[in-house]
Amino acid sequence: MHDYLIIGAGSAGCVLAARLTEDPDVTVCLVEAGPADTHPNIHTPAAFARLFRTRLDWDYDTHDEPFLNRRRVFLPRGRVLGGSGSMNAMAYTRGNPLDYDEWGQPGWAYDELLPYFRRSEDNERGASRYHGVGGPLSVSDNRSRNPMSQAFIAGAVQAGFPANDDFNGPEQDGFGFYQVTQRDGRRCSTSTAFLRPALDRPNLTVLTNVQAHRVLIENGRAVGVTGQRLDEEITLRAGREVVLACGVYNTPQLLMLSGVGPADTLTKLGIPVVTDHPHVGRNLQDHPMVPMIFTHSHPISLLAAGDPENVRQFTEEGRGMLTSNGPEAGGFARSRDGLPAPDLCFFAAPGMLADSGLGTPTHHAISFGGAVLTTRSSGSVTLASADPTAKPKILHNYYADESDLDVAVAGLRIGLEIARQPALKPYVEEVYRAPDSESDADLRAYARADTQSIFHPTSTCAMGAVVDADLRVLGVDGLRVVDVSVMPSVGRGIPNASAIVIAEKAADLLRGVPAPLPDNAAAAPLTDKAVPAV
Repeated sequence: MHDYLIIGAGSAGCVLAARLTEDPDVTVCLVEAGPADTHPNIHTPAAFARLFRTRLDWDYDTHDEPFLNRRRVFLPRGRVLGGSGSMNAMAYTRGNPLDYDEWGQPGWAYDELLPYFRRSEDNERGASRYHGVGGPLSVSDNRSRNPMSQAFIAGAVQAGFPANDDFNGPEQDGFGFYQVTQRDGRRCSTSTAFLRPALDRPNLTVLTNVQAHRVLIENGRAVGVTGQRLDEEITLRAGREVVLACGVYNTPQLLMLSGVGPADTLTKLGIPVVTDHPHVGRNLQDHPMVPMIFTHSHPISLLAAGDPENVRQFTEEGRGMLTSNGPEAGGFARSRDGLPAPDLCFFAAPGMLADSGLGTPTHHAISFGGAVLTTRSSGSVTLASADPTAKPKILHNYYADESDLDVAVAGLRIGLEIARQPALKPYVEEVYRAPDSESDADLRAYARADTQSIFHPTSTCAMGAVVDADLRVLGVDGLRVVDVSVMPSVGRGIPNASAIVIAEKAADLLRGVPAPLPDNAAAAPLTDKAVPAV
C-alpha cells in the first residue's frame, strides 16, 4: 500500500508525483497505461507527429461532428510517460490572466497562480515578474527560427498587428515566436523535467503498462484501483488518497466506470451507481483551428529536416531544423473591437501540416491559421461500453454555437490578410488548401470542411461542478482530480502550461502547505533580457 495512488503519468501526474515525494515520509505510486518515454521521436521535436496513431497514442477521434459536415476529428493523446506532453508541439503559453480570474474559484486567480508558474520554470531568459529560474521545467527560445516563421511574424506586423516577444508577459496580444518546453534543443516534458530526477527516490514507485479499470470505492471513500498490466489483473490500494490525472477524456471515463457519473447512463450500461454525478464528462471544450497551406519552391521547410546536415546539427549541437516544434510562430488577436482579451490564437509552421498532422508532406510549404479561443460550444465524453478497454464516445460539438463559427471566419480573414503581405510573398506561391474566395459563404464552408482540433481539450470534470476548489471529487472521499479536466473553461492559452500549474498547486493542497503569497503587481514591467522583435 502507498499513501497516494496517482493514475496517469502525463503533464500533471509527473509533476504531482515528483513534488509529493520530496517528503521522504510520503509514499507514492504513479501508474501509467503506456510505456516509458524512450522512443527517439519523443525527444526529437520536429518528429512529434510521427508519434500519432502509434502504440504511444490513445488514438481517439470525435464521433460524427454535426456542425462539421458530420466529419470525425482526430484527437491524439499521449499513452506514455509524460502523456500528451511527450507528443505535443511544446509551445509554452499560459492562459490570459482573465481566464483564471473568471474561473471564480478561491485560490485560483491569476495573481495566486503566478508564483506557481514561476516555481516550475527554468526560463533561459532569466527571472522576472513573470518568469522563474531554477525550477525543473526548461522553457527556452526556439532554436529553429525558420525563415518562413520569421516572415509570418513580419507579415503580421505589416498587416497592422503588434509584435510580441513574450505571450506570458504583460500583454498577450501580438505576434512572435513561441517559447518552448525544450532543453538543449530537445523536448523537455514533465517526465524529463520532474519525474526522471525523482526516479531514484525510495518512496516513489512508477508502474508502466498498467491501465486502470475502476476506482475502488468502499463506504463512500476511494481506497484504490483495479486494472490490468499486460494480461495480469492487479489491485493497488491507497492509504490516503487516489488522484486521477488521466486527462480530459480518460478521467471522466474512469470516474464513470467506477460508478461516479450520470446515473441514467451508468444504469443503462449495468454499472452500479456510487454517486449520481450528472456533470462528469460534460462541458468538454477545445480550440477549433482552421489551417491554410501554401506551397513554394524554397527548400527550407520541414520536408528537408532529415537531410544529413540537419541531423548532424541536431545530434552534435542541439540546434537546427530538427529542433523545430512545428508551430514555431504565431500570435493572439481579437476578432472585433470591444473584447477584453484576444479570442483568436494563430499558429504558423514551416511545413505542410495537413490532415491534423496525419498527412504526408509532398511540397515545401507553410501552414498557418487561427484557433477560436473563447468557445461557447461544448461537448461531452460518455461511455460507449462498460468494458474499460473500449474507447469513450467523444463529441466536441464544434460550432454548435454559431458565434464560434463567426470568430473562425474572422480568423480566416486575418490569416488571408497576413498572407498578402510582402514578407510572405516568397512562401505563398501556390494555394494548396485555402478558401475558394473571401465571401462569407465560402469562408464558412471552408471552416466547416477543414476545422481540426489543435489538441487543447479541457473542462470535463470542472471545478465547481465535479470537483471543489481543492480538487476533491464532490460526493466521494479520498478522491481528487488533478489535470486540465478541472479547468472550468479552456481559456486563451495552451493548456499544457495550466496542467503543470494545476499539479504544482495540487501538491501543496495535498501536503497541507500554505500557498505562496499572491503577487499583486500585475502591471510591473518585465525585467527579462531583451529579445529583439522581428
